Amino acid sequence: MAHLLMVESWVGSMSRLLPRAIREGGHEFTFLTRDLHHYLRSAPEGTAHPLLGARNVITADTNDLATLLPAIERLHAVLRFDGVLTSCDYYLPTVARIAGRLGLPGPGPEAVENACRKDATRRVLADAGVPGPRYAVHEEWADLVRAAREIGYPLVVKPVDLCAGMYVRRVDDEEQLATAVRALSDFPVNARGQRRDPAVQLEELLDGPEVSVETVSYAGAVHVVGVTDKSIGGAPAFIETGHMFPAALSAADAEAAEHTARTALKALGLTDGVVAHTEIKLTSAGPRVVEVNPRPAGNRITELVRHVTGIDLAAAFVDVSLGHRPDLRGGDTGLRSAAVGFLVPEAAGTLEALGGDELRDRPDVLELQLAEPGRPVTAAGSNNEYLGHVMAADATGLGARERVEALLGELRSGLVIR
Repeated sequence: MAHLLMVESWVGSMSRLLPRAIREGGHEFTFLTRDLHHYLRSAPEGTAHPLLGARNVITADTNDLATLLPAIERLHAVLRFDGVLTSCDYYLPTVARIAGRLGLPGPGPEAVENACRKDATRRVLADAGVPGPRYAVHEEWADLVRAAREIGYPLVVKPVDLCAGMYVRRVDDEEQLATAVRALSDFPVNARGQRRDPAVQLEELLDGPEVSVETVSYAGAVHVVGVTDKSIGGAPAFIETGHMFPAALSAADAEAAEHTARTALKALGLTDGVVAHTEIKLTSAGPRVVEVNPRPAGNRITELVRHVTGIDLAAAFVDVSLGHRPDLRGGDTGLRSAAVGFLVPEAAGTLEALGGDELRDRPDVLELQLAEPGRPVTAAGSNNEYLGHVMAADATGLGARERVEALLGELRSGLVIR
């Protein structure tokens, strides 16, 4: 039995999947957080709170690395950790630093930090010759205006250090640029109390569909598990409205996406102890890297992969965090595709009605999660405002997305926001 240190987590599906993978692997974990109430405010999925399975729950300032590292060394002397991990983007660099300090398995801290910073990712990939969009990073308004004109409108405005699509916006002119930059400057601290970098990243708007490549890196090799497609809505934001695994791509496009992901991961140095989710645009000029996320995919993609292939990416994450060879054999699940669709609110107000419970009994429905009436609703600006999701499968081919779209249509017909 191994003992893992889990530093923070999300409160969504991974907060359920990761503790389960640890338990089913015959291991145990200690949970470390700066704010336990962050995990108690939201009702967990399932019948029991995931933290009830922790061997220990310890509070420490996970945002102060200078005091955290020696504190964890003292904990390690008593509790003896065999690995350390997190499912929260904002603490991936922290975990890499802890692993390095304690001599535990994991990728190099610099590699993780570069992957978690959008500007650093662009710099490293450009230096390695990995194709990407034209981009610029500035803090001052005059520099941003000049760079925007050089790149050319329309373009994409991004924070360099947020996730879940927060404050990522398409802008078509200088007035929209000003609005997007002002919104970013009004959000100086992220949801975990970390002060943000004020730099703003501008990128060329890429054409073509977006996919993600799900990989597991171990012992210097990057293993591709598969390619997931993505649907986007909510313009001028870029909100993920759904996914299907595997993506309905030609063999040539799938191979190009996989090759690009491998090349990006190798350029960043993420070839050992990493489960990664690399987002790629299949543009008219060839594949272009959007982001590299050195953790298992969120938004139910990890579940889609398991339903179709039998491969448990959460379990693989636990394995590589312990320095163990992951089991990526999978098996025949009887399904050929699985898809998820998210109910994205287009207006603010209060959720008055949302039917759809009867959909749970459909034979092709794998998951259905719906918000409760009475909930305050915000018009979606990122992947954080969903009102629910439905997941469905197809046992014969790549028809899962079509089934999900039909189910979402039924849900929308009963949606009332006032």
